[in-house]
Amino acid sequence: MKKHIYNVDILKDYLGFGVAGNFANHLDEAGEGDEFAQIKTDIKDAPKGLFPFYIPDHNSFLKEFPISSDSINHNNCDFLQVEAEVALLCDFVYENDKLIDLKPKLFAAFNDCSIRVNDGTKLSTKKNWGENSKGISNEFIEIDNFTKDGILNDYHICSFIKRDGIVHDYGTTSAVNSYSYFFDTLKTWMIDKFNTQEDCGPLEELSPFIKNIKDIKGILIAAGATAYANFGKKHYLKKDDEIFIYIYNAHIHSFQDILNDMNGLNIHLKHCSKLHQVMQ
Repeated sequence: MKKHIYNVDILKDYLGFGVAGNFANHLDEAGEGDEFAQIKTDIKDAPKGLFPFYIPDHNSFLKEFPISSDSINHNNCDFLQVEAEVALLCDFVYENDKLIDLKPKLFAAFNDCSIRVNDGTKLSTKKNWGENSKGISNEFIEIDNFTKDGILNDYHICSFIKRDGIVHDYGTTSAVNSYSYFFDTLKTWMIDKFNTQEDCGPLEELSPFIKNIKDIKGILIAAGATAYANFGKKHYLKKDDEIFIYIYNAHIHSFQDILNDMNGLNIHLKHCSKLHQVMQ
């Protein structure tokens, strides 16, 4: 296992996309089920589609770099929720105006923080409200093999909010391999969506976003949010909340190790990508 510490500014040369609906029931819990009802999938729990959250040099709000490793801009919004996810940093092959291949190289803890307002607009408008509207750990772990035989298959996702000194579970602790689509299934599905997704409901046609991809270093994929714990279902984010998201090897680190780390004990989480942000 190899872990690297990177400044998030390296991601300014990447495209940023997220997967919508990659955990069973997440869209309904997020209040977005009705907006996505018109998007049909061949398989019951398949993701609904991909959405952009950062496109450098785009002629819209999507050109604003939204990612931070230490803070989230509350933006005086009453309806913000954490979305705890695995971020995949991918190389790509693009030929003859088609995305031919995606090659996940690194992963990290990600907060796809989102505005919960169902107003019929595109999902992307609820994902980027400028600087510090997303979060990623500065701890990136190398992907040895993007299959069930690789180390990522042993990792779990958990997330918490510390409010007024009290820690609350925000998302359900979930194995990475419990995503509806992951590994080769997710990769194949994403390549197809980048080339074929059309404008429908809350989702957008993707081909215009990748037409200048030859000038891009790579693609950052947020693989989808877990289900919410009871606190997460009922409470939106407030200023001064502390957000914790861990992607940790559950064969090496225990859940108690994660709790001890949050409580300030000197725990060396070597096999873990940790994101800690403060709402401002």
